Amino acid sequence: QGQLVESGGGSVQPGGSLRLSCTSSTMSISGRCMGWFRQVPGKEREGVAAIDRDGTIRYADSVKGRFTISQDNAKNTLLLQMNSLKPDDTAMYYCGTRDFFCGGMWYVYADYYYWGQGTQVTVSS
Repeated sequence: QGQLVESGGGSVQPGGSLRLSCTSSTMSISGRCMGWFRQVPGKEREGVAAIDRDGTIRYADSVKGRFTISQDNAKNTLLLQMNSLKPDDTAMYYCGTRDFFCGGMWYVYADYYYWGQGTQVTVSS
């Protein structure tokens, strides 16, 4: 069974940066559809970015140009570099994966089978 663990969240001021990590001790992240999602209380989990099985990268419009998703295969780690953070980026961030291609519907959280426990990101002055 897959297990994912996120880390790197914290509190930053607007305009600041954070780098989130997601790793697994039970599965290889390389070659999988891997996604970053975020959720605030009372709202659905929202797709932020994804790396597909063939390396295709997709972003939500709200984070394009500010966030960068990548993989460090040597460390079996999925990364999310977040720059120019805004208060609207405040959320619990999760990484997820599924057993088939992400495709154009990569942002549909219900299609992801495995999730981490999340890491909180708070952007506030």
